[in-house]
Amino acid sequence: MKPGVRALGIAESYRSDSSTLAGVVCRASRVVDGFVFGSCTVGGTDATAAVIELFDRLDREDLQYVFLAGVAPAWYNVLDLSAVHGATDRPVIAVSFEDSDGLEPAIREAFDGDAAESRLEVYRSLPDREAVSVGEDRLYVRSVGLDEDAGEVVRAFTPEGGRPEPLRVARLAARAADRERAVD
Repeated sequence: MKPGVRALGIAESYRSDSSTLAGVVCRASRVVDGFVFGSCTVGGTDATAAVIELFDRLDREDLQYVFLAGVAPAWYNVLDLSAVHGATDRPVIAVSFEDSDGLEPAIREAFDGDAAESRLEVYRSLPDREAVSVGEDRLYVRSVGLDEDAGEVVRAFTPEGGRPEPLRVARLAARAADRERAVD
């Protein structure tokens, strides 16, 4: 992959009813050249719209990929990957870092009625997870709109360890911004 290829990585951190979202523009060469911040509701259903808003606010035509840290940030605020892809016209790659049997039981335990069903509907629409080896680590990837191998793209943005650089830096930024919000 060419070193100038850019991805937007989005991760979150929360301590209260609102989750801090951080978006980081990162080149495959590991150079960071943009940040954007937003929020979504913990336990809400607004994460997809918040992610799209971050992308729109950046107003960057040079982004080739959107990386997301997981599919259910902010306590099961499930992301609709197809909606993000449709709104951004970019391939979307959601990366999770642990193997699991899925979120359906946890969503059913946390929510009742329509609240559970609306989340489950979005969750069931997601593509299957694919295990991807990155060095000695194993990641779990879902992608929408990607014409190339998801593993190759993830590895191209992962210099070491098991976290792609756009998501690693976004997680750090979200945590720092969340701490600052807590101080205010």
